[in-house]
Amino acid sequence: MSYHRLLFALVFACVTVQASAQTKVLFLGNSITKHGPKKDIDWSGNWGMAATAEANDYVHLVTKALTEKAGAAPEVMVKNIADFERAYAGYDIAAKLKDAIEFKADLIILAIGENVPALKTAEDKAKLQASVTALLNALKADRKPTILVRSCFWANAAKDEALQQACTEVGGIYVNISSLGKDEANYGRSERPYKHAGVANHPGDKGMAAIAAALVKALP
Repeated sequence: MSYHRLLFALVFACVTVQASAQTKVLFLGNSITKHGPKKDIDWSGNWGMAATAEANDYVHLVTKALTEKAGAAPEVMVKNIADFERAYAGYDIAAKLKDAIEFKADLIILAIGENVPALKTAEDKAKLQASVTALLNALKADRKPTILVRSCFWANAAKDEALQQACTEVGGIYVNISSLGKDEANYGRSERPYKHAGVANHPGDKGMAAIAAALVKALP
């Protein structure tokens, strides 16, 4: 093979790898990531609470950005794992997240922490870190996906430190969004009235856009 043909082959291979590097994207989170309709809290959406439409939540904004960058839409899986947050110690990752593990994502975005009970001791913090590390390792397996772990929207030093340490442990990229929750304009209640305070306390369209921007910016 001539030098020029070899160079072309190498360049083509690099472009192919970059284009296909994020063809399968896994979003794991809580109600900020996805929440189905719930009449008793006056929420009728089936997307990230409290975005005004599916297209405006951070999951769909990140997906749109990836699509525009690659020229093709990635295959996406979105899962609410609030049950992991609330009972992470002893959580059966292999059984309960079998589909997410078998999805074999090229890009994993973990957006949890808000539903984790208060970490009152160093032991609590260590248990959360260990559980999140185990979760990410199970998703990662023997592959090398890009992993993004974001901090809590409602900043919490102990939880955020545990998330960051778990992220570092698996070679992921930590995305600190703690400043977003300090800006009232990022809340749903700043954009429209809600009957339920819990829904109103979620990021609105502006907050969702800010979360998406931080995640996209952090990508290699």
